[in-house]
Amino acid sequence: MKIIIGIAFVLILGSLGFALVYMMKDKGKTNHMATALAYRVGFSIALFLLILLAYHFDLIQPTGIPLRPK
Repeated sequence: MKIIIGIAFVLILGSLGFALVYMMKDKGKTNHMATALAYRVGFSIALFLLILLAYHFDLIQPTGIPLRPK
């Protein structure tokens, strides 16, 4: 699961990088930057849903500070 989440972060950062390259290269003449940013939003939503489903099916467990003292 950690590998899948790591790959998703790399995809998100990669599409953000492509948007930066297109912004500098195209100077707003094409819509490549908007497409790259749309992919970034899609990857982010997919990652969020993947984490929710993984938690639902007990593939990942929460850690950290407990909500209620025992």
